[in-house]
Amino acid sequence: MADTSHHPLPPVTDRRSWQAKIDELRAEEKAHTRAGDALAAARRRLPMVEVDPATTLIGSDGPVPLLDVFDGRSQLIAYFHMWHTGRPAAEQCEGCTFSTSHITELSYLHSRDVSYATFCEGPYPESSRYRDFMGWTVPWYSVPPESVAELVAGRHFGILVCYLREGGRVFETYWTTARGNEVMAPSYGLLDLTVHGRQEFWEDSPDGWPQRWGSRGGQFSIDGRPIAQWPRIAAGRDDTLGDG
Repeated sequence: MADTSHHPLPPVTDRRSWQAKIDELRAEEKAHTRAGDALAAARRRLPMVEVDPATTLIGSDGPVPLLDVFDGRSQLIAYFHMWHTGRPAAEQCEGCTFSTSHITELSYLHSRDVSYATFCEGPYPESSRYRDFMGWTVPWYSVPPESVAELVAGRHFGILVCYLREGGRVFETYWTTARGNEVMAPSYGLLDLTVHGRQEFWEDSPDGWPQRWGSRGGQFSIDGRPIAQWPRIAAGRDDTLGDG
């Protein structure tokens, strides 16, 4: 645990004065929430682009068409997980590991007729071993090279994509990346509520506040590994990803 005893502290006040300051901030928080609602309403009014429903993905049983990944539901959210083929677990994408590690319970999405899946950049046998090492349970597919042009469409892996199915047709309705992917990871939202925040260099914090993390991947790693891998190592899991 980091020693924060030498860091400056917020001023101390009485509870009534403290609550008055929170009440002022709450008005801004509510405005922020309403602005988010307005953005969500705008997303629901976007046009969409058609995607070939027969586009091939690789799952545990071999090739499957994109249409089947919906699992009978009308909508699909897919996270495009970066992959470094042939590299050990410690060298896999810190940011994608951070995001994907938060996705566990899908029943709430399913109740809204929405499926969720990870579309990984790497070959299925190797990348699925990483999924197993991490203990992830979300549906996992590999995007073969012949499907990259249709699904990635000139973007980069690390994107979050929403699809809509209408009968046998598939449409892409929205996509985001970078900080747009933060919706996957409630850890950041919780850290934003704390007095020290994310402790990243870019944040607007008072002078002397602890800031030890960058914003180019290092914020998701400790001692040469993605942070979420360390509990798996401590539990004795084998992080060998090779076929041997």
